[in-house]
Amino acid sequence: MNLREKTIAICCDHAGYDLKLKVIEQLQTAGAKIIDCGTNSTASCDYPDYAHPMAENVESGKADMGVCICGSGNGISMTANKHQGVRAALCWQVEIAKLARQHNNANVLGLPARFISEELATEIVEAFFSTDFEGGRHEARVNKIAIK
Repeated sequence: MNLREKTIAICCDHAGYDLKLKVIEQLQTAGAKIIDCGTNSTASCDYPDYAHPMAENVESGKADMGVCICGSGNGISMTANKHQGVRAALCWQVEIAKLARQHNNANVLGLPARFISEELATEIVEAFFSTDFEGGRHEARVNKIAIK
């Protein structure tokens, strides 16, 4: 995974905070610049307050891609997907992360902090950011996702 010259926006809620720190370390080691949209502790908080700024960074092009983390991964991914330029994929297995990139051109990785180990999260992040979009027959489908 080589992320040199890539900017990744990342966010989490209180349940995803510890995993966010591990993912940031992994992404920085791979050369990425990080835009940390919070939260910055394990104190209870509302995931939309962090998902929207992360998604805005991806949608505006300030970030190339993003990562969002909450307890189940659902709420934070749903929030990110409200943004037209975002295709957030909730991934709990390596193969799902690869397919999210290959077939859906996902640009935000959603992680369920309460349901995966740090080791599995590391493998998912590696797979997501190392896999390219295949295009081809998938391109027309992906182009139909955003409401224009």
